[in-house]
Amino acid sequence: MVTSIIGTDAGKVQPFSNHGGAAQLGPARRVGLSVQVLAGGEPVSHLAARCGVSRKFLYQQAHKGRQALEEAFTPAEDSDHQVLFTLPVTKDWIRQLVLAQVLIGHSSFRGVIEILEAVFDYRDLSVGTIHNLLANVLPQARAVNDSRDLGAIRVGAHDEIYQARRPVLVGADVQSTYCYLLAEEDHCDETTWGVHLLDLSEQGLALEHSVADGGKALRAGQAAAWPTVPCHGDVFHAQRDLGAVAFYLEHRAAGCAAHRQTLEDRMARAKRRGQGQHLAKPLALARQAHRQARLLAQDVRSLADWMTGDILSLAGPALSVRRDLFDFVIGELAARESLCPHRIGPVRRMLQSHRDDLLAFAVLLEEDFQTLAHRFGVPLEWVQELGELEGMAPRLPAYWQREGQLRHKLQDRFRPLQQALRQVMAQITRASSIIENLNSRLRNYFFLRREIGNDYLDLLRFFLNHRRFLRSEHPGRVGKSPAELLAGQDHAHWLELLGFHRFHRN
Repeated sequence: MVTSIIGTDAGKVQPFSNHGGAAQLGPARRVGLSVQVLAGGEPVSHLAARCGVSRKFLYQQAHKGRQALEEAFTPAEDSDHQVLFTLPVTKDWIRQLVLAQVLIGHSSFRGVIEILEAVFDYRDLSVGTIHNLLANVLPQARAVNDSRDLGAIRVGAHDEIYQARRPVLVGADVQSTYCYLLAEEDHCDETTWGVHLLDLSEQGLALEHSVADGGKALRAGQAAAWPTVPCHGDVFHAQRDLGAVAFYLEHRAAGCAAHRQTLEDRMARAKRRGQGQHLAKPLALARQAHRQARLLAQDVRSLADWMTGDILSLAGPALSVRRDLFDFVIGELAARESLCPHRIGPVRRMLQSHRDDLLAFAVLLEEDFQTLAHRFGVPLEWVQELGELEGMAPRLPAYWQREGQLRHKLQDRFRPLQQALRQVMAQITRASSIIENLNSRLRNYFFLRREIGNDYLDLLRFFLNHRRFLRSEHPGRVGKSPAELLAGQDHAHWLELLGFHRFHRN
């Protein structure tokens, strides 16, 4: 047995057995040895002999101890200035950054030049160089666009937006949001729309129906190109326009109320002076105008709510009832049109001329309800009642009353039928919300360029279709691009589709 001075305190003597040598030393004893070597109190050879270890082992422990002391007493480096990783900045990488700035960051060409100069001290780009870079990747982007099979699209949304007084025709799949049409034209007429739709037919596009607003050229072009494909009305525009009329009338009624109150205050002051006669007639007229404006605003607001909440609602009454209610609303608006012709007239005429288009979704819904009724062996009226139940708020007692009645009628078929009905209703498209969302994103790009051109639009369409969603109200779209949602297959990153090799950190 050999006694050794090993431990966290070099001044204390602890017994140590040399059986097994260094392998038997724990962390605390290794620390003690490193301190003793660094202190230099005795030769390393003597310490090694007493402890039954080699001098090489002691020097290793001393080296570890010295490193620990240096780290402990070295000032901490500012983490903000630590190098996280390095970039191989090549011309290929610069091109990718330029494309990302233009397409992801919505940056102008001069903005890209300024960013590269400010952050990377890179001054070898000009506006013309950036333009040429976009032109160089255009053939590959266009090839990817043209190779896409559009046969899986069943319902499309169409619209046109204007940039510098020039129309841009837009078309997109309402399910995948894939943009299959994005073209700038000199005119927006029947022939222009018809030619583009026929070209899309050659790429496999065969819609069951489309959804669009009341644009005459759009509808005429589709009727000429696709005579058998119906164009349903966009309920969003109808609801928005009717709601805008109701808001205007409410605002006008509020103005009449303020004017009436002003005259009443003046009348009260004049009466105290015995001079109220000259205000009697203006006040009477103001009261009459306020009463008329208030009643008109209330009536039109009720009609607008009725149109939105019942007639054009997905969960609403039967088709025949919707038509009767729609005609009733039009009649009530016509009866009040003389009270505000410049506001009520255009909306009333729009609703009257597009009634069947706006209710086209209800035709499909009723057909699906008939299919469900036959499948579950129940009357169509019961399926219709279950559909109306979906439009009621569960917090209301009336909802649970009606649900109890339907459960009693349907028995064990209630839950399966309800689930099947919800799936059917989820597939019905009533508005071109997808195209409105797409238009709002396109305007951010159009704002940067006075002249856009179809070359730029082809590149933009490629990017929008192959950029993956970071977030969405539909969880199934997150992390997927419109092209992946349409085809049901993954694809490479959009930069890689353009032929670039992306940087990846090791």
